[in-house]
Formats: sequence, structure tokens, C-alpha cells
Amino acid sequence: MKNVLVAKNAKKVYGARGNSYTALNGIDLEIKEGEFVGIMGPSGAGKSTLLNIISTIDKPSSGVIEIGGQDITKLNEDKLSEFRRNKLGFIFQDFNLLDTLNVKENIVLPLALSKVNHKSIEKQVNEIANKLGIYEILNKYPCEISGGQKQRVAAARAIITSPELVLADEPTGALDSKSSTELLECLTELNNSNKATILMVTHDAFAASYCKRIIFINDGVLFTELVRGGSRKEFFHKILDVLSTLGGASDIL
Repeated sequence: MKNVLVAKNAKKVYGARGNSYTALNGIDLEIKEGEFVGIMGPSGAGKSTLLNIISTIDKPSSGVIEIGGQDITKLNEDKLSEFRRNKLGFIFQDFNLLDTLNVKENIVLPLALSKVNHKSIEKQVNEIANKLGIYEILNKYPCEISGGQKQRVAAARAIITSPELVLADEPTGALDSKSSTELLECLTELNNSNKATILMVTHDAFAASYCKRIIFINDGVLFTELVRGGSRKEFFHKILDVLSTLGGASDIL
């Protein structure tokens, strides 16, 4: 399988000399096509900084970030905007749906911006809506649906363009346990059936247990990683063990 994401010696330093803070200190990372990878670590470990750099929201102080074989650190703002639109999908904790658009319009917005033809849009939105169990609410507005449904709509919007990489930032953070489980099962389905490559930052061991691999970051460096081999329950307990080793596990569960 090809590499979708490669980070080489990625560093991020905030502030000036004498008053600086190193958020990332030489991260090396590879994510292959079709992986579902989680990033975990204590507060201030650098996981959000890493996600911001991968998502092109921020730039590393040094190092290389390649997505789909392209070094995004060398792109100007116009190229970055185009790259973000065509190659990345985003799922945010607070959904980021447009209240003035109905569910269907929110989902197809990335396709409409890319000027995909109407017939193709209809086919794609129907397929993804059926897969995520939101076909019946396509004509409703965000204010008329539950938090779990909103997050599934956000997932549909993220995946409909078949991006190189889907980035999920604490996607279950605003959901109750039932809605969280439904969303995680949807992401698993997208990963398995659509071969979507997903990178999820989470503080929640339960959410992380749905991933196939977990990368733990501490003090701006890679601490360790876990690869899921047995059941999800077994993987969950292994994640808890690592978090306990990291210290402050009660703050990140």
C-alpha cells in the first residue's frame, strides 16, 4: 500500500529565541492508504499542533509533510486552498454545518464548489447518505436533527469528495455515548468499505479503540504506538495501559 501521509523530522517552535516553546520536536510519521489511525497524548503533548500542520492550518518550523506524495510545506496560500479543498476531508468536534443549508446541501457543498455535474452529485450523495443512515433527513436543516445525526452529516461531507485523507478532530467530543458509538461505527464502515484513510485526534480511549493503530505523543515527540491485533475490547485495555504509563491518564480519559 502507498503512503498517504509522511512526516519527516517535523518541528514546530512558537515564540522567539529566549522565549520559545517547542510543540513538536522531530516527528517522523507514515500513514498508509486505507489506515484508520488515532493520535493520543496528554494535554499539551503536541497532538493538536500536529493535526494543524497536517491539515495545512499551520506550517512546521522545519521538516517535511507529504500528503499524496506532495510536500505541502512548499505550497503557497492559493495552492494550499486548492489542495485543502480537493485532497482533505474534515470532521470537527462542533460539526461546522451551515444552518441556512439543509442536510443534502451541506453534504454536497464541496462537490458544488468543485463544479461537479448535477447527475454525479445526486448519485454520490444518495450513496453516502444511505451508507451513513441519513437518507431520511436529507431535506431537514441542522436545527431539526440530533447531534449524532449532525456529526454523520459532517462525516458524509468530509468523505464525499473521496479525499486522500480524512482528518477528524475530537469528533465524538460533543456527543453522548450512543451517538459516539454510531459515529465511530460509521467511520469504521467508511474505512472498511470505501477504503477511506482516516486520522483521528482523540482523548477518549473508547473512541480510539475503533482505530487500527494508535500513535501516542508526549512532550512533542512520538512516545509509542499500538497496532490492533485482537478484539476491540482488548485493544481498549491496551490503550488504557499506555495512557497510564504516560501519566495523568485521568485527564485524558
